[in-house]
Amino acid sequence: MNLLTIGLSHNSAPVRVLERVSVGADDVTKLLDELLHSENITEAFLVSTCNRVEIHAVAETFHGGLDDATAVLSRYSGFDVSELADHLYVYYAGAAVEHLFSVAAGLDSMVVGEAQILGQLRQAYGVADEAGTVGKTLHELAQQALRVGKRIHAETGIDSAGASVVSEALSDAESLLGSVAGRSALLVGAGSMGALAAAQLKRSGIGEMVIANRTAANGERLANSLREEGVEARTVSLSDLPSVLATADLVVTCTGAVGAVVTADVVSEALPARAEDPPLLFCDLGLPRDTAADVAELPGVTVVDLEALQQRLAEQNGISESDHATRIVTEEVRSYLAAQRSAEVTPTVTALRRRAAEVVDAELLRLDSRLPELDGEVREEFTRTVRRVVDKLLHAPTVRVKQLASVPGGSGYADALRELFELDPQTAAVIGTPAADDAQKSSQPTASVSQAQSPRTSAVLRDRPEQDGEDR
Repeated sequence: MNLLTIGLSHNSAPVRVLERVSVGADDVTKLLDELLHSENITEAFLVSTCNRVEIHAVAETFHGGLDDATAVLSRYSGFDVSELADHLYVYYAGAAVEHLFSVAAGLDSMVVGEAQILGQLRQAYGVADEAGTVGKTLHELAQQALRVGKRIHAETGIDSAGASVVSEALSDAESLLGSVAGRSALLVGAGSMGALAAAQLKRSGIGEMVIANRTAANGERLANSLREEGVEARTVSLSDLPSVLATADLVVTCTGAVGAVVTADVVSEALPARAEDPPLLFCDLGLPRDTAADVAELPGVTVVDLEALQQRLAEQNGISESDHATRIVTEEVRSYLAAQRSAEVTPTVTALRRRAAEVVDAELLRLDSRLPELDGEVREEFTRTVRRVVDKLLHAPTVRVKQLASVPGGSGYADALRELFELDPQTAAVIGTPAADDAQKSSQPTASVSQAQSPRTSAVLRDRPEQDGEDR
């Protein structure tokens, strides 16, 4: 069994494509069921956000799993497979692990370091777990990815990247308005980026904050938090935007909606009620954009969008925190893959010890038949001695074979062990099944990724391995 990730994101596809492929919450379970009923996929969970759609799966073969997953996305989105091909990326085996860990760290996000993706990954796994489409392999992988994401946010300053985007937007606001202190801000969106923007506005001395959010409860929660910190805050519905825009000095949008929330018609309705000075500034931090493109063409209106902000930051700032996070991801991937490779040899080691125990039992039974008059205490001491000798003989090679198996290409040591001791490969495989593990109450992972040859892969459909089952 091998890990396979196939998806598209803001890095590989335009907004129009992402919007069509994006999977609604009500459809996720249906797509997971389709994936599990395909011929080659045995486990799956699906991540769908405003700028990312990814299927993480355990596939019997590379080609089969890729074809099955692509077919599901094609049917759902209405795109032909050939249309999707140019926008899809594919990661296999170890590269799939590296990609998921990078996503969890926020390294693959539009706003590098944003923490919202951790919650989205947790939710994606939870939905799949409830639907029964994840097994031991994806359970372990998802938990490790979430742990890696938390570690990176705890040990690096990568979170500041998101804060830098908001700070840069506020810098533009102060260049235009003079200062935001004491002014009125409209915040459209109360998610993680909205909360980050609210915190920055509070530190800048904003006088009043009005929050408009699709879900009223979330907007009110953020408003309550601000009021507790001494900021005058209230909530309105999205239908009230024209009246609020008439008095706002600064608008920050970050909804994550798939279409424009603030249109030129809405802004035009508010403009006659506004004073000519100061101008109205929109800081659009949404992806896709929350503010329609033609809003920037209205008189007295300035729009700063996320793409422009990030480009400016990339030119101004170093990437030391991202580098630190990348190093942690690399370290964690190596550790995970080493553990998986070591786990692959566990069934063989177990089969060897079982064979040794069977030989000892057979010889002790033979001894009983030949020396039935042997004293009971002598028999017990002899039994303990024989078992100790066998355990000591097996200890060093079984420990060493696990160590050797943890390095790339180490799976060959398990093959050698089976050959040398004439172990039945199918017996070892049976020992390694989840059912056998449950019966033995073992906590060792059994389904894992073949890592013998798994350099990082980023490819569209045409860049495929030559043969199924190969780790590329």
